[in-house]
Order: sequence, then structure tokens, then C-alpha cells
Amino acid sequence: MTLDLNLRVISTDTETGAPPVLLIHGFASSADMNWMRSRWVQHFTTHGRDAILLDLPGHGTDPYRNDGSWTPTRIRESIASALAEHGISKVDVLGYSLGARLGWEFAAHFPEQVNKLVMGGAASIDPLAAFELDQARAFIDHGEEVHDEYTAKVITIAKAEGSNDFEALFRLIEAIKTDPYVPASKIPACPVLLVAGDHDDLATTMPELRRLLREAGTDSSIHWLPGRNHANAVTSREFKEKAVEFFSI
Repeated sequence: MTLDLNLRVISTDTETGAPPVLLIHGFASSADMNWMRSRWVQHFTTHGRDAILLDLPGHGTDPYRNDGSWTPTRIRESIASALAEHGISKVDVLGYSLGARLGWEFAAHFPEQVNKLVMGGAASIDPLAAFELDQARAFIDHGEEVHDEYTAKVITIAKAEGSNDFEALFRLIEAIKTDPYVPASKIPACPVLLVAGDHDDLATTMPELRRLLREAGTDSSIHWLPGRNHANAVTSREFKEKAVEFFSI
């Protein structure tokens, strides 16, 4: 049974004939927060591109809408099924943070459905695999101190979005921990653009992805956004312009 990803299409008024852009948000975010509020959808539709939005399990207006496993494997399989159900045969993909991991895996496992891939705030590892769930739950339930620096940072980011349900987020992390990210195991064949802020401490391993792509013979490029970090790179106009330019080539 596929996951309900709340997939919806925002259509442009000026069709160009180009594939729609599938937008995959990051952890503790949502399609609305990642792509609507930061004006990505408006930017794409203004340039004649339909935008496809989805909400990952544990996210969105109904975080518990899905039963069973929430692993990245099941998520990418559900994305493929949802696109087929909507009659969409090929997409450009833009993923940010966790969405970048999912974009890499989706493009690698379903190459016939992906034209080009942009990965924002990407890493060659999944930091969520190291998230200290016990410390996080103790903090949320009892106010105990979080000693792990990365776990504390993620909690701070998640608390900034008042609609987040922490138990739902923790359930997704549990699933991620059972399904490791090994980008070298299957590499996208489509052209890939890697983008991150030059102050993004979660994207320091992004050049490793570029190395894997080069060794596989995949057309790829990397772009660093001056002065941006993991939290604010997604709002960068330069990022938007680079993505539109890359998808339009």
C-alpha cells in the first residue's frame, strides 16, 4: 500500500511544454513552509513551470495520515506511484535537506521519471541517522537537557514551526534509522545541480556527492551561496534563479 503524500499540482498560466517540477521539502518543514512561503512555487509558475507539492509522512496538516512503515524506500516508491496516478510521466526534481536525499534516491531508482535533479543543502550522509531520539523525547516530555549538539539544533529548528508534531517527526526518524542512506550504492544518471550555502555546516560533505557523480559519468555541477546557511539558503533568490536556469537548459 502506498503512502498518502498529499500530492497536488499548482499549474502555471503560461505553459512552456517543459516537465513539471516536483518539490520535496526537508525535515520538520512542509510543502507550504519550504516552497509556498519562500515563493518557490510562484517563481516556477511565473517561468511557465507547473509545481508539484507533497507532504512527507509525519508532516503537513495530518501528520498521522499514514500507517505502517515510513522508510525512505517506501516514500520514493509512493512518489513514483502518485506521479503515475496523476498521469505525470517525467518531472524535474528539487529536494532540500532530507528532500535532497529523497531526490537522489528517487532519481537513481526511477530514472525514467526524472529529467533533471537539483539538490539543496545536500550531504553524502543523512544526519538524521545520528539524531538522539532518547534525548529528544526526554526534552519534549520532561524538559531534560539535550547534550547532543546536532539533536539540539534539529529540535530548535522544529520548534520554530508551531504546527510540528514531535512524536510524528520522531516516528519518521525511527524509520530513517532503519533505512540507511548510501548514495554510492545507486547514482542518478540525469544531470544534477548541487546547491548549498557556504556557511551550511550540514552540507560540508556535498562535494563527495559531486565526486560520486563525476566517477559515474553523470553531468553535474556545484554552486555555493555566499553567506547562506542551512536554515536560510532555501529563501535565496540566487538559488531560485540557478534552479530555473538549470532546469531550462
